[in-house]
Amino acid sequence: MSDAAGRNAANLVGRAPGLPRALSGRVVAQVKSCTLVGIDAVPVDVECSVLAGQLPSFHVVGLPTPSVKEGLVRIRSALKASGHTLPLKRVTVNLAPADLRKPGSALDLPTALAILIADSTYDGAELDSLLVLGELGLDGSVRTVHGVLAAAMLARDQGLRGILVPDGCAAEALLVEDLEVYGVRHLREVLAAFQGEPMPVPSRANTRRKRRRAFTVDMADVRGQPYARNAIEIAVAGGHNVLLSGPPGTGKSMLARRIPTVLPTMTRAQALETTKVYSSLGLANGLVEERPFRAPHHTISGAALLGGGTVPKPGEISLAHNGVLFLDELPEFSRATLEAMRQPLEDRFVTIARVHNTLTLPASFLLAAAANPCPCGYLYSGVRACTCSDGAIDRYRSRLSGPLLDRIDLQVYVQPVSLEELRSEKAGESSAAMRDRVCAARERQEARLAPWGLSCNAEMTSAVLRATCRLDDHCESVLAKLVDARKSLSARAIDRLLKVARTLADLEGHDDIRPDDLEDAAHHRATDPSTELADPITALVERDREAALSHKPLLPPARAARISPTRVSPTSLSPTSLSPTSLSPTTSPTPAADPPPTSGAPS
Repeated sequence: MSDAAGRNAANLVGRAPGLPRALSGRVVAQVKSCTLVGIDAVPVDVECSVLAGQLPSFHVVGLPTPSVKEGLVRIRSALKASGHTLPLKRVTVNLAPADLRKPGSALDLPTALAILIADSTYDGAELDSLLVLGELGLDGSVRTVHGVLAAAMLARDQGLRGILVPDGCAAEALLVEDLEVYGVRHLREVLAAFQGEPMPVPSRANTRRKRRRAFTVDMADVRGQPYARNAIEIAVAGGHNVLLSGPPGTGKSMLARRIPTVLPTMTRAQALETTKVYSSLGLANGLVEERPFRAPHHTISGAALLGGGTVPKPGEISLAHNGVLFLDELPEFSRATLEAMRQPLEDRFVTIARVHNTLTLPASFLLAAAANPCPCGYLYSGVRACTCSDGAIDRYRSRLSGPLLDRIDLQVYVQPVSLEELRSEKAGESSAAMRDRVCAARERQEARLAPWGLSCNAEMTSAVLRATCRLDDHCESVLAKLVDARKSLSARAIDRLLKVARTLADLEGHDDIRPDDLEDAAHHRATDPSTELADPITALVERDREAALSHKPLLPPARAARISPTRVSPTSLSPTSLSPTSLSPTTSPTPAADPPPTSGAPS
């Protein structure tokens, strides 16, 4: 072996080549590795002892799961494919710490290397300066494993020189700076490195930030719905939760599925956080550039939504971290599942407790939900009479609790679109135009919230809200009137109303919240009819009738002009406009259409 090759091998394994294992002062071989606990990597020392003069046996201790124990079969076949055999001696492998359960198959490669080193097949020592993980195939190939990004972060934090991983997931490890990354495809490549050959080093070219991908959908596809479009823009600009309620076929799901086209690009720190979650489930292939959009079916279980299982794993709310969680047909979800979301919506993380462990997983997402106002879907529609009984409507609304709706900042009613608007050749405002305003508003928020390490208004705590959203006397008076008109507004709801008002001011480029911002935020937040002391329908209709008589716009002039001068809000319809005589002949003249909605929510 040449001097250069010898130095290369010495650099890899951590000691001079050719030194017998017996002279290195080690009784057992040890290789550094790790295992996943949630989305984080926990260090594991793979220790191996090979003793001659006893009956051949193979034991793995240290709380290995069946997948780790089955690794013996893969290791024996992989060694044979690489020109070696499992020693016919007493082989004992200890996975330290012994009180930590070790799931998965990522310990195959470090175990195989520890066996060869302990048996003095190679006079290379344990890989002190490298963290090793990988699954072995029967042919000796090194297969991808989960959690490589977390493992690379662990290696960096522990001060190790580098990490040895399967080539198929080396792109994740390359995302961590100041760390040497070696990617291997076969066990023979590692053994060749012990003999002085260079270790394959993957290229970092594929870790560069990519250009934003072109979406196949756009907000321009949506015809009409200026009020709902404005609510989507406000929600995205401030990171607020939004609920779209209305008759079937009005575009609720269509609007929600176009939210990703309006979202701003993630920062590198946010991208790494999201990639770490996806990497723990084996779903990452390099850096996750686009904000996630998760839309689970309403039959999903609580463990699948929140995270859990025998070996706890992230659920949909963690997969939506830094992105959007869309719950279509919200009342059809299990009530217990929805109620379990109350804490993550408030804290932006979820804690999963099991007998052997407790995990805390990230869950900072924008909740977008869609629902019908009643079982038949046509309550308050104004175009078709609702056929549901009062009892059926009450039972349907009771599926969503007040505390859950209290955590949804924007609740809007999506009106049916007229045939003229639906067939119009004029496209709606594009996602690019909306995204420009959203990005400008986010930049203002990031600059203002930088001292607290926050990125959007929805993340503000009560203390930050008081420090950054001070109201003048006029605004305080307007807020008092709004709270008095809507007696169901809780302390949490008032804080969220102020956050929405702050976002509206950011969209308009204003430093301070104005009265119009508060009124607009109130228009976009529905009341809970079950807790109102007075008839909410009458109160809101009278309020909007007075506004119409005084020619007061329902939105500040800039937003009203951008949306539409003929925009119809869910509370701006009077009872006379929904009378039976005002309906078209094709609709049923009896019974009279329902009164205008006071809530964008089913309860």
